[in-house]
Amino acid sequence: MKRIVYVINVLIILSVLFCSFSMKEISSVKTGTRQDEGIVAHKMQHVDTSLLVRYLKSNWKTPEHYVVDKFKNHDIIFLSEDHGIKHNLVLIHTLIPLLYNAGIYNLGMEFGASEDQKRLDSLITAPQYSEKVAREIMFDYNVGWAIKEYLDVYKAAWKLNRTLPRNKKKFRIINLSYKFNWNSCNSEAFGIKTPKTVSQIFYKGGTEEYRAMIVKKMIIDKHEKILILTGGLHAFTRYQQPEYDYYEKHFYHLLNRSFGNLVYKMAPQKVFTILLHYPFESQDRTALLSPAMGMIDKVMQNFEDKRTGFDLHDTPLGALPDTSFFSIGHPDFKLGDMADGYIYQKAFKDYEGCTFDTLFFIGKKWTEILKYYPDQDIRRKPKSLNEYKKQIQSFLNIKERYKNIK
Repeated sequence: MKRIVYVINVLIILSVLFCSFSMKEISSVKTGTRQDEGIVAHKMQHVDTSLLVRYLKSNWKTPEHYVVDKFKNHDIIFLSEDHGIKHNLVLIHTLIPLLYNAGIYNLGMEFGASEDQKRLDSLITAPQYSEKVAREIMFDYNVGWAIKEYLDVYKAAWKLNRTLPRNKKKFRIINLSYKFNWNSCNSEAFGIKTPKTVSQIFYKGGTEEYRAMIVKKMIIDKHEKILILTGGLHAFTRYQQPEYDYYEKHFYHLLNRSFGNLVYKMAPQKVFTILLHYPFESQDRTALLSPAMGMIDKVMQNFEDKRTGFDLHDTPLGALPDTSFFSIGHPDFKLGDMADGYIYQKAFKDYEGCTFDTLFFIGKKWTEILKYYPDQDIRRKPKSLNEYKKQIQSFLNIKERYKNIK
C-alpha cells in the first residue's frame, strides 16, 4: 500500500513539474513588433499542444457550467462577444434558468434603452408574451437591430418567470444604454466630430460611464449579481486597449475608460471577463486573425465535443502569445492579459449568423427609421428600406464576415 501511495505521489510531482516547465516554454514565446510575428509563429509551431489538451481534459466544463461556477467568487461577469453570432445568443437563452437557480437574477444587455426599463420589466413578467412589444422596445434603442436571437432573450426570461410562484423574485433584464439622438446629425457635417456635435448625439454623456453607473446603482450598491452581454471592447476590465495617438512617443495610448474598465475600478475583486471565441483584428486592422495565432482552434481539433469554458489566468492556455491589434502597447502579450476566461463552442468555419427578423419593420414608417438610423455621423443613410434590410442581412452573414480569417 505504501509503495502504491509513493508511486502516485511521484507521478503527481512529475506532472506538476512538467506542467510548470511547459508553461515556461509557452510563456517564453515573446511578442513584439510586426516584424517579430514570423519569429513568434515559428516558435508557436513547437509549443507542446499535448499539455494544452491535458489541461482541458482535467478542467473540462461546459460553457453553462463554467459561467455559473464563476459566480461563486464573482458578482459581475462580462461576456465579450462579436455581435451577431447565433450560438452565443442561444447560450444566453440556455443560461437564464441556470443563473436563476444559482441565485443570479439579472442579465445586463448593451442592446436596450434605460428609458424602456419599466416596459421591459412588464413584458417579461406579463401573463402573455407580446412579440410586438418586444420589437418596439428593441426598435426604440436601435432601429436596425432586427435580430431574432437578441429579441428571444426577452422571451427566454419571460418563459422562466412564468414558471415561478407569484411571490418569488423574478428574473430581470437590465437595459444598459439610452436612446441616442441620431436625429441631431447634420448630413452637411458628415464625418465631422466636435464636442458640440457628439454631445448632441450622446446627450446623457459617454456610453461607457452611463453603463457603468447603471451597474453601480442597480448591482454593486444593492449587493446583487449580474451577467452582462456586451461587445468586445466594452467588456475589457483589467486589459487596456490601444488607440492611435499622433502625440504619443510610440503613436498610441492605452484606453482605461471602457465600460468594463470603469466597473473594474469600482469592484476589482468582484469582476470577471470571459471572451466568447471570436477573431481579432491584425495590428494594421486590415485582416482578421484567429486568437493566439490559431492555437486555440488547433487544440480544440482534439475534441469531438468542443463546447467548453476555461480559465486564462495562470493557465497554459492563458500563457499563449497573441500578436493581434490587442498586443500593441503590451510587451510579451498573452491571451491571459486580455481576459480572465474563455468560452469555445465551435470552429469559425462552423459559425452561423443570427436570424434576420422579417417582421421587425412591420408598421414602421421609412421616415421614422431614417430619422433614427444609427451611426449616421459616420455612415451614410441607406436610400430605401430594402437597402437597409440588405445591410443588416449582410452584417449577419458570418460566413462572409469570417471567410478570410488567418
